[in-house]
Amino acid sequence: MMKARISEIFLSIQGEGVYVGEEQIFIRFYGCNLNGCRFCDTQLYSFREYNSLELSEYLTTRFNDVYSISLTGGEPLVQKDFLKEFLPSIKRNFKIYLETNATLPTALEEIIDYIDVIAMDFKLPSSTGLGNFWLKHKEFLRIALQREVFVKVVICKDTELIDVKKAIELLSDYKYNITFILQPNSFEIDRSLMVKIQDFQKYSLGFISDVRLIPQMHKLVGIR
Repeated sequence: MMKARISEIFLSIQGEGVYVGEEQIFIRFYGCNLNGCRFCDTQLYSFREYNSLELSEYLTTRFNDVYSISLTGGEPLVQKDFLKEFLPSIKRNFKIYLETNATLPTALEEIIDYIDVIAMDFKLPSSTGLGNFWLKHKEFLRIALQREVFVKVVICKDTELIDVKKAIELLSDYKYNITFILQPNSFEIDRSLMVKIQDFQKYSLGFISDVRLIPQMHKLVGIR
């Protein structure tokens, strides 16, 4: 039986994206395939191992009155072999919400039948300080469109319009009304950053009909 490395499991409200305010069980998976994102706000240093039966029993016993699970991290898809074994056992009890950096399309394809909502995080090069992942994001989105999906980008003071344009171009390749969320970097929020994001929003609305500015609400109200 496969084992997963999990840093924490807790109940809170979703603080990001189109489901902001929804009560969810958060399963934070240890480990990420990307290292060094400048705005990363989740440094994980320890984990506990669970097999799929242990985790399923823990969730159904402790959270039997909650209907939505957020798979987060780290990057959950790094542990896709565990997810392939675990998700079928809980799918009938919970709505499954995947938070992902959208760089592992092959892994997504292997588990997508068990996912209900996909929150994709496009990694803009000028925001992360890393290279670009446009080809991986494009392939990931193609697969993700089998389910409900929205796309988020983190906007920093260093974020360049050219990267926002590239994200819009990628989204425009598909004839779907995909919600595009501009999320301010929580470490840099001030008036100048918010003005910058509003300018990006106005620009994006020229190409995409649903563009929203949504900060990390859980941080603003002081919860996990």
